[in-house]
Amino acid sequence: MDNSTPANRLKGNSIGLAHIVFFVVAAAAPMTAVVGATPPAFAFGNGVGVPGAFILAGILYLLFSVGFTAMTRHVSGAGAFYTYISRGLGSSFGIGGALIALLAYFAVQIGIFALFAVFMSATLAPLGIEMPWWVWSLAVLLVVVFFGQRNIAISGRVLGACMVAELVILLILDIAIVLNGGGPEGLTMAGFRPSDVLSSGLGVTMVFVLGAYVGFEATAIFGEEAHHPERTIPRATYVAVLLITVFYAISTWAIVQHYGPSHVQEAANASLEGFYFNAAGELLGGWAVETMNLLLLTSLFACLLSFHNTLNRYFYTLGHEGLAWKPLSKVHSRHGSPHIAGYVQAILVAIIIGGFAIGGADPYTVVFSWMSALAVLAILGVQVLVCVAVIAFFSKERYGRSIFVTVIAPVLSLIGLFGAFILVSSNLSMLTGSESLLVKTFPEFVVLLGIVGLGIALWLKRSNPDLYARLGRAFD
Repeated sequence: MDNSTPANRLKGNSIGLAHIVFFVVAAAAPMTAVVGATPPAFAFGNGVGVPGAFILAGILYLLFSVGFTAMTRHVSGAGAFYTYISRGLGSSFGIGGALIALLAYFAVQIGIFALFAVFMSATLAPLGIEMPWWVWSLAVLLVVVFFGQRNIAISGRVLGACMVAELVILLILDIAIVLNGGGPEGLTMAGFRPSDVLSSGLGVTMVFVLGAYVGFEATAIFGEEAHHPERTIPRATYVAVLLITVFYAISTWAIVQHYGPSHVQEAANASLEGFYFNAAGELLGGWAVETMNLLLLTSLFACLLSFHNTLNRYFYTLGHEGLAWKPLSKVHSRHGSPHIAGYVQAILVAIIIGGFAIGGADPYTVVFSWMSALAVLAILGVQVLVCVAVIAFFSKERYGRSIFVTVIAPVLSLIGLFGAFILVSSNLSMLTGSESLLVKTFPEFVVLLGIVGLGIALWLKRSNPDLYARLGRAFD
């Protein structure tokens, strides 16, 4: 281990702004989000207004980032939302927030493992290779764990390569649409006009659009390993949100032009799976379709690797805080990675996947759909807590920050995110394609988990007051 790195601490100065942006955008999975998530938004939401919906979501998360990043210089360590909530609202709320965040990342991981298996099975079936879906999930889990054990910069390079490839193929399609002069109605500003965006179905569209931003707060999770985190984390956060917003808005605007504003919703309804592939095949040829199919798999892998590293650092922080098994806080002597946390997380993931497999759950309609919906709800819930924490933190001392940074932006994002939580809760059947009573209880489960965290904190405050007093400050 580098002599400058304290024992059982992540390796500092390992990654820069580009690496962190790669982690965040890879978690957003551009290929998966555009090709997989936006067709239902076009079909069941406000249709032509999807590009503008991404602009609205981007503005919401930029407002959230204002207060979130302002706290960065006052928060250390790899705990991200847990640490922020603890500093702003106290350790009791911090533990509740940590449990909700863990739920969000575990749920999204399980869903993506299942989706990877679905696409891998579809890719290999024509070759005569057929295996149960869970085999492919566990196989890619091994690869993810292998990279997760290495120095964080290695994962950053892998994610960067995957992300660039995804962006390039989608940009080629966008450029081809523009050079072709659009579709039957030519090139217009349709998709960004207020009448398009604010039309009927915007609420349903936002349910799908907000899911594209899950994991963007990973910028703060890597603060302990970043070069000059007080500058790098805020910059990475803004760059990531802007990149996600602009890229998704442009790609969805381009596909609107290809099919035409009057026909795009009909085209999405006709073929959710082929919505983008048909356009690529028509304008670019068969090679583009094959490339996009392959990049769907690399996109999902990159997403899994990003969330795996994120969860490792949550476990690492909880181990340091004394809230979880102490060995979770150990780091690899050579790579400086939280390797024990990675192994424990992998075992838990394998158990959950095994449980779904034994129960005969369909990997797409149940595992992916249900888990992604639960993840979106959970991450919105914890983001609401972060907004309140930011307001509470700066109410004590503004540290020279403007009222816009300390009050106005956090309050506006709080209103928007709470509204989004209600919006997703009321559209769960649409998001999951299920009327299951279990699915309908997801919002209550998220809230209940936060209350359980509060209960654990109160018990800890009585049983171990010294440990409780140190919570949220393990890295000071």
